[in-house]
Amino acid sequence: MTVMKTALDGLRHMISSGELGPGQRFPPEAELCSRLDVSRSSLREAVRVLDTLGVIEVRHGSGTYVSRLDPADVVRGFSLTVDLLPLDGLLQLFEIRRVLEGNAAAQAAARAPEGLVERLTALCDAMEASGDVSTVAELDDEFHEAISVAAGNPTVTSLIAVFRSRGRHYKIFDSDPAAPVKRTSDEGHRAIVEAIARRDPAAATAAAASHVARTEFWLSTLQPAPEN
Repeated sequence: MTVMKTALDGLRHMISSGELGPGQRFPPEAELCSRLDVSRSSLREAVRVLDTLGVIEVRHGSGTYVSRLDPADVVRGFSLTVDLLPLDGLLQLFEIRRVLEGNAAAQAAARAPEGLVERLTALCDAMEASGDVSTVAELDDEFHEAISVAAGNPTVTSLIAVFRSRGRHYKIFDSDPAAPVKRTSDEGHRAIVEAIARRDPAAATAAAASHVARTEFWLSTLQPAPEN
C-alpha cells in the first residue's frame, strides 16, 4: 500500500465512520499527518483526490471540510473515470443504462408533470426536422434530461448523465448508415413520449429500455472511433 493510499483510506474512514459529517472541518494538517502516520505531501495528494471527487472542499485560509456529500454531486465525480472507458467498456454499462432510463421513464409517466409531454413532443419535432448532427445531439440530450428530471430523483439524473456523457464521444449519426440510425432513434423517442402521454409506466419502461438497447446495438455494430 502506498503512503498516499494510507492517507486516502484514513480520510475516507473518518467520513464513512461518521466521525466527520457533511460540512465539518478536518483537524489541522499536522494533526492529521501524525494521526495517519503520513507525510504532508502524501496527505495533500489524498486531499486533492477527494476534492476532485467532490467528497471534500478545500477552503483556502480556512481549512479542509467534508462536502455536503450530496449523492448527485458525488456521482458526477464518477464521470472522471467513465469518460476514460473505451467502447467495449462503455457497452458494458448499457445494461445499467437500460435499467436506469427505463425506471426514469416509468417515473416520469407516473408523475406526469405539467408541460412534460408538450416539451418532449417539441423536442421530437425538432430532432426529426433537423439534419445537423450537432443540433440533433444537443436536442437528444435535452430530451433524455427532461425525462430524468421529471422522474424526480437527482441522483439518478446525475448517474444517467454520467453514462450518457461518454456515449456522446461516439458519433453514430455521422456513420455511413446514418439515415436508418436516426430513423430508429426518432421512432424510439416517439414511443417513449406516447407511453408517458398515456401515463403508462410499464410501456414507458419498455420503450426507454428498447431505445437504449438500439443505441447499444448500433454502437457495437458500427464500432465508431471516439471524438473529443
